[in-house]
Amino acid sequence: MKRSYIAVAVLTLFCVGLIAVGCGKKETAEKRTVLCTTFPIYQITRNVVKDREGVDVQLMLPSQLGCPHDYALTPQDMQKLAKAEVLVVNGLGLEEFLGAPVHNANDKLIVVDSSEGIGQTLQYAEGHSCSVCETSAQDSEHDADGHHHHHHHHSQANPHLFASPRMVAKLALNIAAQLSKADPTGKNAYTENAKAYAEKMSELADEMAALGKRLQNNRIVPTHGIFDYLARDMGLEVVAVMQAHGQEPSAAEMLELVRTIREKKAGGIFTEPQYPQETASVLAQETGANVAMLDPVATGPDDAPLDYYETVMRKNMKTLEETLGVKE
Repeated sequence: MKRSYIAVAVLTLFCVGLIAVGCGKKETAEKRTVLCTTFPIYQITRNVVKDREGVDVQLMLPSQLGCPHDYALTPQDMQKLAKAEVLVVNGLGLEEFLGAPVHNANDKLIVVDSSEGIGQTLQYAEGHSCSVCETSAQDSEHDADGHHHHHHHHSQANPHLFASPRMVAKLALNIAAQLSKADPTGKNAYTENAKAYAEKMSELADEMAALGKRLQNNRIVPTHGIFDYLARDMGLEVVAVMQAHGQEPSAAEMLELVRTIREKKAGGIFTEPQYPQETASVLAQETGANVAMLDPVATGPDDAPLDYYETVMRKNMKTLEETLGVKE
């Protein structure tokens, strides 16, 4: 009897050990790593990949960085690239830091350009540059030695598609189509997730377009060109931007901004979470225009939920309504 108890105990321990080993193997099984350059692309890709087993979506750049126009790759970035199988980028010149170093880090890396083939893209106005770039579009020339100073402005494409729900829907479908080529077995999951997310974004875009028609004053002054797509889709008129050359306006430019805001009777001056507020405050004092903050969702918290984009955009809708007023 005693021996039988011992045998049962040994057998039980053996089975538990096998289960533990099996669990350990499952937990440590390698996943396909999909690396995303920026926070908005990361959020869109997360919604596309949602519930797809064996795929780990990671963010390469800090979630609070914003648009990486003048970013330089770090050793940590190179390590992430070396371990990834797929890299999802914004495209349209936003990630100028990508190039030969990426190929050197991982020559097998599959790059998914979320903007590839998407129509209805906008161009920057002549002499305009985006957010943190310090060189204007007019400065994108070759010097006497033939060296090109700033590639981003060479094409003049506005890369800030993500600030418009209408364009986010297109980005999601595009990411799904390209991921399906890299991972054919996940095609159904990617396609269905993208369709659901795109439908949600299209509905949000319709709501924002309807709001645009109800606004009392649709003339706005944003910090720079990040809201160009949203303005187009909502029917807003951008009468001026505060940082036309990627830096704080000069005294002469401030006078011109004041003149334009008064003549165009702009309804609101809109800042962003990532930028100083002083210029907007001065312009509001000089013109009497309302000032408020809009978030293009270029940044976000590390632990942002999947519906973070929609939540922020609905807050932006409320801000626009309160700042510009609505028709009765």
